[in-house]
Amino acid sequence: MQQQGSKSGSEMEVTWEDQQNINSFSRLNNRFHDLDDEIKSAKEKCENLEDAGNELILADEEMVRFQIGEVFAHVPRDDVETKIEEMKEATCKSLEKLEEEKKSIVTQMAALKKVLYAKFKDSINLEED
Repeated sequence: MQQQGSKSGSEMEVTWEDQQNINSFSRLNNRFHDLDDEIKSAKEKCENLEDAGNELILADEEMVRFQIGEVFAHVPRDDVETKIEEMKEATCKSLEKLEEEKKSIVTQMAALKKVLYAKFKDSINLEED
């Protein structure tokens, strides 16, 4: 009786499509980690802008020091309040977009994991250590 060739995980053929899926997963995983860093930075910036706005409310001066690039300038408090609000709004919108992109990437990675684990089972490890 002749045995049919069953392939173990190490002998399994990796097709061009499989390699494309693996490459896509890798790119998505790299972007996922980049997004984590960007989200963390954006959250810190939002918190800092919130703190700055709160500190400005407590200030008694009509002119306050405001950093523009690497230079501090004396600017009317009302102008600084407006600028901080604009900066906070832009940063929060950016944060929302980053979080939406992260959700999309998680969904795409889950779909690729399903496909790759279905074919390669224990022969492939797509989990973080």
